[in-house]
Amino acid sequence: MKIDFADLRKLRASILVAVSMFATAAALLYLAHHTRDSAQLARLVATTQRDEADGKLKRVRDEENEIKQKSILFNKLQERGMIGDEQRLDWVELLKEIRDKRRLLDLQYEIAPQRFLDGNLAGDFSFASSTMKLQVKLLHEEDLLRLLGDLRSQAKALILIKACTIERRPTNADESAGGRENLFAHCEIDWLTLHKVSRK
Repeated sequence: MKIDFADLRKLRASILVAVSMFATAAALLYLAHHTRDSAQLARLVATTQRDEADGKLKRVRDEENEIKQKSILFNKLQERGMIGDEQRLDWVELLKEIRDKRRLLDLQYEIAPQRFLDGNLAGDFSFASSTMKLQVKLLHEEDLLRLLGDLRSQAKALILIKACTIERRPTNADESAGGRENLFAHCEIDWLTLHKVSRK
């Protein structure tokens, strides 16, 4: 079968329709691919933004929890009297109470002047220390452990025990006075308090 020029004229409209349909299909295919790529990019951007927002929210929550914990600790320290001016009179009263409660016959102490600790800033606060030299006669070592435990749990300061030594007293010491304490303890204790720093 032969197709001549006259037949081509008759088929021209159909060929133009077919070509236009192919062009339309190609354009639609390109548009679909482009739309898919744009959608994937938009989804990637949205996922990234969501992850950033989640990260920021987590950081805010972590900071909020940290602030709450610090606030609770600060309130506990304040309730214990560890923040602000030293309360030496309370310290002396506490030592007398412990001495009487634990039946320690001879407890002597000397408190050095307060000094601020360099490089120990905690925000707007700084630690101050007063060193106490403590001497006590003991019946046995457990008396000293109880004394130090009472100080740590009840003192209106943070108690840091720097050193303690225990010596055995001579067996004939105080026998005429009926003394039963055969040990002698020397301790050096830091009483730490937290003070607000004035910034000028």
